[in-house]
Amino acid sequence: MARGAKDQQTDPSDWVTRTADLALRHAEQTNGGTLPELITCASGISPSGPIHLGNLREFLTVHFVAEEIRRRGIAVRHLHSWDDYDRFRKVPAGTDPSWSEHIGRPLTAVPDPTGEFASWSDRFKAPLRSALAEMGCDMVEVEQTRMYRSGAYREQILTAIRRRGDIESVMSRFRTKKVEPTEGEPEVESTAEEDAAAGAGDDLARFPYKPYCRGCGRDTVTLTSFDDDTTDLAYTCDVCGDSYVTNVATQDEGKLVWKVDWPMRWTYEGVHFEPGGVDHASPGSSYTVGKEIVGPVFGGSAPSFVGYSFVGVAGMPKMSSSKGGVPTAAEALRILEAPILRWLYVRRQPKQAFNVDFGAEVLRLYDEWDALGKKAANPAKRDAAVLAWERASSTSTAGALAVPSTVVPFRMLSSVADVTAGSRELVARTVGAPEADLEPRLSKAATWITEYVDPEERTIVREAPDAERLAALTEAEARWLDLLLERLPSSFEGEAADVVAELTTLIYGVPKVARGLAIDADVRGDEEAKADQKAFFGLLYALLVGAERGPRLPTLFAALGADRVRLLLTRPAA
Repeated sequence: MARGAKDQQTDPSDWVTRTADLALRHAEQTNGGTLPELITCASGISPSGPIHLGNLREFLTVHFVAEEIRRRGIAVRHLHSWDDYDRFRKVPAGTDPSWSEHIGRPLTAVPDPTGEFASWSDRFKAPLRSALAEMGCDMVEVEQTRMYRSGAYREQILTAIRRRGDIESVMSRFRTKKVEPTEGEPEVESTAEEDAAAGAGDDLARFPYKPYCRGCGRDTVTLTSFDDDTTDLAYTCDVCGDSYVTNVATQDEGKLVWKVDWPMRWTYEGVHFEPGGVDHASPGSSYTVGKEIVGPVFGGSAPSFVGYSFVGVAGMPKMSSSKGGVPTAAEALRILEAPILRWLYVRRQPKQAFNVDFGAEVLRLYDEWDALGKKAANPAKRDAAVLAWERASSTSTAGALAVPSTVVPFRMLSSVADVTAGSRELVARTVGAPEADLEPRLSKAATWITEYVDPEERTIVREAPDAERLAALTEAEARWLDLLLERLPSSFEGEAADVVAELTTLIYGVPKVARGLAIDADVRGDEEAKADQKAFFGLLYALLVGAERGPRLPTLFAALGADRVRLLLTRPAA
């Protein structure tokens, strides 16, 4: 067995190591028992619309497996195919309806409605490329328009046409009803309805190659004849009505249908591993059919395959989702540090569906990430969870990804940003650290609280004391406030964590002292003391922010500062 190909000892939850083992074993088996000089891990996406967080799993699954193979000292590349020679299928909501004129043309031939990019496809490639760069994902990109139009696949196309009988014998076993592909997924051209309409004996109805009309550029063509000797393919366009003859051996005006195109590329690129949505491995799906075609027709073998499940979204505010329609990686990176977004994907098995939550779950997510970071600092505690943290935190090409040099809890930064109208300067001053040391988390916290949290959930600090409520204090409430103000420091100085800890002890301790207990007494079994604490917290929220609840009180105190807290909690002189 070649160097580095031996299976690694792995925790059952470590899907990356296990998948890399399978990919390398497959590469050896298909290369005569020795490891190839270069392992190719491939991904592919159709840039037909916003490349959303579900599509991101295609990229990251390949990225993590390639990183593991590279870690073992084995030459590997992440090869990504932009399926930009796919047809433009429909005009999405929010786009000028006149763009229906371009339906049926290659994505690279459709103009960008804004004029900002060279084509429709480039408009959706650009933000994904930027997001992947921020996440440290390095890949070799192949654009299928360029490959097809340059004639790179000419011999493979001719082979598919010569072997179309063999292809049909496979396809006929997997006829399925037409399923409209989702955004970002490749097209499926061969369907039961189309075959029935064409007639079961019509060879051209199931021809593996489809030209784009030379006149109008659309793929809305009906093939009328093919000459095997000359490779002349005649067709009539159903839209513009023109008829043309393209010579497949010398002219590059079309593409293979998807279920033939994919196995062709496995062989052409020498792909050893490629994932896909779990639907791609179901009976009659692209991978199942491709696996039957690739050997007999192209002399290759199907790559090692892993299916991945759906990635959903939760907590997406109307103000944000209405801008782009679907949440993308670029959108997620506005509020999540790059390692955290990577971690969401690497810590779960590919077949495990999950949601990326833009709501309050973000707070818990950051807390969990910070706790795992502390665990990772102790070599004795290294396990599969820490390994996932390590994979998320750095890459072989980019090194360690951007994280704050001073780690302040995200919930504290966002709470302070909430009561300071998102001012980064005031947040930094409150937590006692330079702005630069808090980035990129500081900006992401400010963005989250100001743009993703419902305005009704935001905190509005009182401008002046609530004189009416302060005048109506009960005896117990007045006692609590007196005790708090007596012990409240004149200023909140020192490390942010220390300040919050001291304020936590004070705020939780005031009702205990009022009952004659020590400020740090354990009252977990004292229901009356706990009821006093709840009532006291409610009073503080009412006096500070005019609400029943809000940010954690110690954080709120720290954000407001001692002078502002004292002002809002002090009863007017009699």
